Amino acid sequence: MGLPDLNSPAPANLTRRAKAAIVVRLLLNEGADIPLEDLPEDLQAQLTQQMGSMRFVDRATLGAVIDEFAQELDGIGLSFPGGIAGALEALDGRISPQTAARLRNEAGVKRQGDPWPRLCEMGAQKLLPVLQSESTEVAAVLLSKLSVPRAAELLGLLPGPQARKITYAVSQTGAVTPAAVDRIGLSLAAQLDAEPIRAFDNDPVQRVGAILNSTTSVTRDDVLEGLEQTDQGFADLVRKAIFTFANIPQRIAPRDIARIVREIDQKQLVVALAGAGQNNLQPSADFILENMSGRMADQLREEMAELGTPKPADVEGAMSQIVSRIREMEANGDLLLVEEE
Repeated sequence: MGLPDLNSPAPANLTRRAKAAIVVRLLLNEGADIPLEDLPEDLQAQLTQQMGSMRFVDRATLGAVIDEFAQELDGIGLSFPGGIAGALEALDGRISPQTAARLRNEAGVKRQGDPWPRLCEMGAQKLLPVLQSESTEVAAVLLSKLSVPRAAELLGLLPGPQARKITYAVSQTGAVTPAAVDRIGLSLAAQLDAEPIRAFDNDPVQRVGAILNSTTSVTRDDVLEGLEQTDQGFADLVRKAIFTFANIPQRIAPRDIARIVREIDQKQLVVALAGAGQNNLQPSADFILENMSGRMADQLREEMAELGTPKPADVEGAMSQIVSRIREMEANGDLLLVEEE
């Protein structure tokens, strides 16, 4: 008896669904990792039902189906994602968020795939409003899906009674089904997707604070006085966001002074310390001198005495450079400012 002809055409009674089941079964037998979960749920169900209804396939049929499958693959030059939803997923991160949001709204499509990886990557401040607005049970599921550090950070931002309720609810999530977790994830992702795209990364308090940090003290005081007359609450928040030479004793830990001094030009430091008394900033100068080595402090005092009284403009410029360097260290993660009460 001769071997079966593997190049014979596939039996005409085989449907495309049956051929797909044969190809998938063969690839799984060979250990291939096929992302079937990316298929629409109805196609996953049809494929599973088809595989469950089949029993045996002879070698000739198998060879014919694989040959037909290979020829179809060879004939494909380029494939595109189906529909606007697939196109948006393919272009995610490559087109502007504004354009993506507009196209998604116009087409009425939602993000595809598992929403939980995207939710887990979001910051605590982004997730906090969702956690506070949802039911205790939903909040418990969200907390359970997050990493331990992120979940702990979120709990720390919640009021004590609410944090205790959610923590207890986590102990009741043992019977939650995967389908329910998926629905909760899709609902939370839809809420966050519905938020309008913001033109600025930082909130108004941070933007105004950063601008006033770089202005002269006269301009800064004048602007803050005007803000207090217009909106006292906003002015208070801006004052907390501002960091100036005067804030050094309250916002810098004594142990960090030596590290900051090493990062600052010594000539500018001498000018700032020598002129601190002119602007009622002597407490900041004393704080710096008292929290460095005695030899270094004595050397700076000698240079201050030799310098005499510097020009106010020079003092302002030197203090601005020192503050800017401290801000750079904070932004780079090399320094942690003390939070004011």
